[in-house]
Amino acid sequence: MSRCMSGLGSMGQGQLSEGIARLKSEHPALRAQMEDLYSLTQKIDQEINLVENFNELIIKVKEFKNDLDPHSEREEGVLFPMMGVYIGTTSGPIAVMEYEHDQAKANISAFLNQAEAGEFTTDEKKKLAELIQNAYFILTDHFLKEENVLFPMAERMLSDEEKAELLRKIQEIH
Repeated sequence: MSRCMSGLGSMGQGQLSEGIARLKSEHPALRAQMEDLYSLTQKIDQEINLVENFNELIIKVKEFKNDLDPHSEREEGVLFPMMGVYIGTTSGPIAVMEYEHDQAKANISAFLNQAEAGEFTTDEKKKLAELIQNAYFILTDHFLKEENVLFPMAERMLSDEEKAELLRKIQEIH
């Protein structure tokens, strides 16, 4: 599905309005958390301090989910519908973005639902850690698409009034 984004060409990186800039500014902290999660999954894969790292992964995934959820809500609940008025939501960039959100969330939820269910063999822990690796790869690519295509597109597409409404609405989501 990611192919849909490539047809949009390279978008310029002009000045972003406050609301769109805020969404973009949330990415570095989320990216840092994702890097930590990925590092833990690598240690689990290599069987380094397996029990400790698996337990730490559970804790850090919960923290990450708590930070990711409001960010996703700001995009899915505010930005995507506003852009969808102009470009639709059933196909194209917004459909791709929502699909990627769903895929990442599904991997994270599957990990959390299963990881807390009991004791696991080494291989089972590695398999569960793969769910977080999948989310990592999806979100890494997803953030790049948002920063390089979607946010600049929103900046050009939305009126000044809509940008003010975007900022107001995303500030209400904590």
